[in-house]
Amino acid sequence: MNEQLDDVLDREHLLIASLKARLAAFGIDEVLISTLLFIVLWDSISAVKSAEAMIELTNHFLLEFMAIKIVYQTFFTMQYGATLGKIAMKIRVIEVKTLSHPSFFSAFNRAVFSVVCEELLYLGFVWDFLD
Repeated sequence: MNEQLDDVLDREHLLIASLKARLAAFGIDEVLISTLLFIVLWDSISAVKSAEAMIELTNHFLLEFMAIKIVYQTFFTMQYGATLGKIAMKIRVIEVKTLSHPSFFSAFNRAVFSVVCEELLYLGFVWDFLD
């Protein structure tokens, strides 16, 4: 971390969330979004008769699932400074310069990057873990 960020965190008495808390928040968000999608697609899921058909169905709705995640993460991060999982784990997302909720652009960039990292075998999360 750079010294300027360390100074801001010290001055404002802020702590970086632990990896365990961030993983728990991520898990909560994944369960919520997956459950929502499962409920919405229940008619299609219950009609599936084979594993191949289930794979085809999930591949068909992959872009919609990614879009839902981006909208969910963008809205909650911009509006509340946290997704529901982060709220449950008492984690806030702030812009370092303003110490307030991220702007729409920042929240959207964060959400898109997060979803892209998930699709790329969670490589962004590995980088986060090592940093």
